[in-house]
Amino acid sequence: MAAGSSLPILVVDDHRTMLAIIAKQLRDIGFPEVDTVGDPITALTMLRRRRYRLILSDWNMTPMDGLAFLRAVRSDPDYAAIPFVLITAESRPEAVAEAGRLGVDGFILKPFDSASLKARLTGLLGRV
Repeated sequence: MAAGSSLPILVVDDHRTMLAIIAKQLRDIGFPEVDTVGDPITALTMLRRRRYRLILSDWNMTPMDGLAFLRAVRSDPDYAAIPFVLITAESRPEAVAEAGRLGVDGFILKPFDSASLKARLTGLLGRV
């Protein structure tokens, strides 16, 4: 996917500062269509309203964490194929393995910058 192309992205994080940082980084690397939301429950509603091509989600959130959100996305045939990336500092092998079993497409490890975000998305989506 070339930078600047129309690729609606949904970013889910319960920290407003992180939402703003990630949205800015995405726009800086060529993705102008970024929607942000502070919780996975609202994100599920947003998925019904717009066809997103990528979901970036924090792992550690309440009341629903990133794994529960991933499970909900993967269980719905309308959203199951959307690439889903967890943003996390989580590195426990059993947790990473569980995310893999649930169908996560990748991880972005905190902390990260625009260059590492671009590199990760390039690996996932092709040329960014």
